[in-house]
Amino acid sequence: MTEPEDLEVRNAVITSAEIRNDDHGLLTAWLHLEYDSGGQGFGGLALYLPKSYTHHSIESYAGHWIWRVMEIAEVSKWSELKGKTIRVRHNMSTIWEIGHIIKEDWFCPSIDFAGANK
Repeated sequence: MTEPEDLEVRNAVITSAEIRNDDHGLLTAWLHLEYDSGGQGFGGLALYLPKSYTHHSIESYAGHWIWRVMEIAEVSKWSELKGKTIRVRHNMSTIWEIGHIIKEDWFCPSIDFAGANK
């Protein structure tokens, strides 16, 4: 996936974080982020497909996604994400990646999972 041209970097506060069995019957995780002029969600990727899916696999990228989000926000528990400040690279429709507030450490799922056997 090619990075969009119109991305900007902004600071954001995590207002909530959730891991859930989405309405489509698959595991997803979301960060809800607030900027000084609104908010946006980061996540929604299928982190695990149950056995009812024809392309179900025991191999899952959930651990990597969850670990990197926690690493970016410097927390040791998912419940500690609320209130943490991070950076985002985004445009009006999508958050491309999230980053540590000070360090040059960025998490871009489309890069990390490129070519992954999903």
